[in-house]
Amino acid sequence: MWELFEEIKREMLVMIVAAMPISELRGAIPLGMSLGLSPVHSTIISIIGNMAIVPILLKILNPIMNYFEKTVLFSKTIGWVKRRTLKRTKATIKKYSLLGLFILVAIPVPTTGAWTGCIAATLLKLDYKNALVAIVSGVLVAGLIVSTISYHAFSF
Repeated sequence: MWELFEEIKREMLVMIVAAMPISELRGAIPLGMSLGLSPVHSTIISIIGNMAIVPILLKILNPIMNYFEKTVLFSKTIGWVKRRTLKRTKATIKKYSLLGLFILVAIPVPTTGAWTGCIAATLLKLDYKNALVAIVSGVLVAGLIVSTISYHAFSF
């Protein structure tokens, strides 16, 4: 019985790390493997955790950013996030449209991923359904890439 609770605890931890900005899949998949989950199990749980936040972010980011941009405490931070995201993503997404958004999310390097993709889609006012498909597809590809790299790193 306790083993089941331990397994659920590990899975929830991996899913939470996958849903968080910055770490996302790049942190969750290796974490799952280091906690004793199989590479496939870790990858599936991480992808689910990373994907779960995407529809919510696409719906709430615009009103939240607009609200906090008007506050004294967060206006500079929100402005910085908007400028930084647009600077890094606008040219690629404008040039390649949804393919650019997919590539942004699919290539697992620092400061790219589902969160950055959602912020970019929100700032560039991309269609919700199209952005959702591009980001979720990018998460799947990023998950496979990180899983492959992590598996090879852990097998040494």
